Amino acid sequence: MRHRRGFTLIELLVVIAIIAVLIALLLPAVQSAREAARRSQCVNNLKQLGLAVHNYQSAMGCLPAHTTYPTAQVYSSGWSFNWTVSILPQMELQSMFNAFNFSAGANAAATTPLGYANTTVAYTQVGSLLCPSDGKLQRPGSPNGTMNYMGNTGGPGHVYRYTGTIVPFAWTAQRYLGPVDFASITDGTSNTALFSERLIGILGAAATSIHAGDGQDALRAVFNNTVSVGTQDQGGGALATAVSFAAGCKTLASTAASIATVTNGNNWTKGYPQHQSNSTYNHYGPPNTLNCADPGETNTTYCGYGGSCPPNSNHSGGVNMCMTDGSVKFIKNSIVQQAWWALGSRAGGEVLSADSF
Repeated sequence: MRHRRGFTLIELLVVIAIIAVLIALLLPAVQSAREAARRSQCVNNLKQLGLAVHNYQSAMGCLPAHTTYPTAQVYSSGWSFNWTVSILPQMELQSMFNAFNFSAGANAAATTPLGYANTTVAYTQVGSLLCPSDGKLQRPGSPNGTMNYMGNTGGPGHVYRYTGTIVPFAWTAQRYLGPVDFASITDGTSNTALFSERLIGILGAAATSIHAGDGQDALRAVFNNTVSVGTQDQGGGALATAVSFAAGCKTLASTAASIATVTNGNNWTKGYPQHQSNSTYNHYGPPNTLNCADPGETNTTYCGYGGSCPPNSNHSGGVNMCMTDGSVKFIKNSIVQQAWWALGSRAGGEVLSADSF
């Protein structure tokens, strides 16, 4: 008799099991390769921003301002345009720069005489301002365009405000206001941060809907710290106060509810000196820690200028950071606090070794 040859049930199951194991082994490798590509694109975006700022410095003699408030504010709303609009020509977006009506400012509404003068620009999404690893497709301030890359305002704010590189040109009586040029960065352009990244907010989420224990979503929200200092810019003697505030933010209860969920990257065209989470970050808490406002000050939903508004990302273990010399470095979450604060200041006189960050 002729016998038909074929697979037995056991052989078939073994083959399926082997294929399943191979897929399980290959899938993380594929995902890792994709993340490496996204991270490389993020690095390139930051390098392009650094190059744009260098070209802006060559043309204007200074770095772009965090915000031009109050000289270009929009009537009673307070907002003015920020650093992103200033460098559009250097980003090869001259047509968008030409379309922006600087007489109307960045946040004109139908109730103002110029109406929706800048909505065409504000609603346009600039791809080079987005980190491909963010993962959120919905704009937190929809229909306004959003952004992941933020300018360094310095800090901690409870010690000195605006000690960074992207700072306002005017805002009450502050000692470290701009304009800032390369000559004023006495700590060295290779040791002073210019830009880093932040995850954008969550569209449609209620202000108190995110909790401190909600993983990556918590990094997209703003929380009130349990430690309240109230007074900002207290000088070098406030270091202990700043350490206490940073520690309180780190130990925030996982059940603590957010006070804002849509302010991170809310509108890429507008800025206000006291608001940080929209287009800037500071060197208070280390990377990938919570955004903590001081409940003792006003405008806490945007972190306030005394709050901790650190960079954060979906990159494993840290964030990408563009230094003022144009180089991009990966800063780990475990960076020492003193080194982290030193990276944020342009003229603090700190000495940083090559292995400190």
